[in-house]
Amino acid sequence: MGKVILYHGSSEIIERPIYGKGKEYNDYGQGFYCTKHIELAKEWATTEGISGYVNQYEIETDRLHMLNLFSDEYTILHWMALLVEHRKFRLTTPLMRKGAQWLKENYLINVREYDVVIGYRADDSYFSFARAFLNNEISLRMLSHAMKLGELGEQFVLISPKSFDEIRFCSYEIAEHTIYYAKRKARDEAARKAYAGEIEKEDMEGIYIRDMIREEMMPDDERLRQTVSG
Repeated sequence: MGKVILYHGSSEIIERPIYGKGKEYNDYGQGFYCTKHIELAKEWATTEGISGYVNQYEIETDRLHMLNLFSDEYTILHWMALLVEHRKFRLTTPLMRKGAQWLKENYLINVREYDVVIGYRADDSYFSFARAFLNNEISLRMLSHAMKLGELGEQFVLISPKSFDEIRFCSYEIAEHTIYYAKRKARDEAARKAYAGEIEKEDMEGIYIRDMIREEMMPDDERLRQTVSG
């Protein structure tokens, strides 16, 4: 991959990202969360009524051990397992609790073996899709399709001291909340609207979390891969 340009949206200018800072309950645990897409970073930098900053960095990746959850060896279920491991989840039913535990036991990847994680970013709308899947309300096919609605952003997350040694600050620019918070809200609303259309459809042949637990579908089960890619 070589040198990569990254962007980090924030309420402040961050010239020197520091290892060990950040929330533990982010998608992949504690780390420095970036994206290769400046427009998304601008959206993430803003809140209602408050502008932010987009920090630009350059990172050399050739010496880093990277986990790419978009590669063929992984499925959306590996991302789900990481989400239920690291994010605060309201598991309100016995099935949700059992499903979360089952995913962690069979699909969880130890991200601390890597320097960088590349994967989905769970905005509020997509977090609700994940909860619906755990509650057996939507099938794996519907979840996979929902994740593509609204152009969900890809995250590039630094999680090791080595990765922090490789990143260099380049510049910053202001992200105006009057423009980019509106875009952020519109993206989320578009995803929810498209999802509402999907949820009305019945997936009688689909695979649901209850099926996966009952039939003990492991990561190498061809039925899962066909469903996710289909």
